Amino acid sequence: MTGIPLRRAILAGVLASAAMVPMIAPMPAYAQFGGIVYDPTNYAQNMLTAARSLQQINNQIQQIQQQATSLINEARNLTSLPFSSLQQLQQQVQRTQQLLSEAQRIAYDVQDIQQAFNGRYKGAALTGDHAQMVANANARWEDSVGAFQDALQVQAGVVGNIEGARTTMDSLVSASQSATGALQATQAGNQLLALQSQQLADLTAAVAAQGRAQALQSARQAAEEAEGRERFRRFMGN
Repeated sequence: MTGIPLRRAILAGVLASAAMVPMIAPMPAYAQFGGIVYDPTNYAQNMLTAARSLQQINNQIQQIQQQATSLINEARNLTSLPFSSLQQLQQQVQRTQQLLSEAQRIAYDVQDIQQAFNGRYKGAALTGDHAQMVANANARWEDSVGAFQDALQVQAGVVGNIEGARTTMDSLVSASQSATGALQATQAGNQLLALQSQQLADLTAAVAAQGRAQALQSARQAAEEAEGRERFRRFMGN
């Protein structure tokens, strides 16, 4: 009988001791593995930060690529045209000028023209003696023939420049179509304008030479009429 009260006393002591032990706190929202603390919230924030940083890096890479493309395009726009027709066009203009400078008898000069007309086409040239009148008439005829010859030579030179102009135009159009930038296209356009200017110069030279010949012919006819009237007057006077 004494054993039962003893067991009850031991059990009561154990229960009392258990009641005196404080309650264990609940485990937080992280775990510890081998000394490393794993925090899910902190991990998610770190992943979000890393994703944003990666996006910023990608944006910077795209900006650098766009800047590089822009620099490449600017370099192309500043590239000069590898073809130049300036020297060829200048040579064609010089050939036409050379033909004009070889004008016979009366040159393309205001003073020269004035002197020639005073000496052969008007005034005393039409009222001199018979020998002077014959000499002046012959000089006027030579002026007209020389002017027509000069006009034909200039026209032949202009026609000869047509083939060179065609070749130059083909080269410029090809260069313009294959231009890699704005500068090359602009330079090709400028050279095409220069080609047009050269052709206009040739046309002006041809018109001037033809007009000179026709003007001298008309002046010769007018001088012959005046000289004829003078001869008639002298004949009637005699």
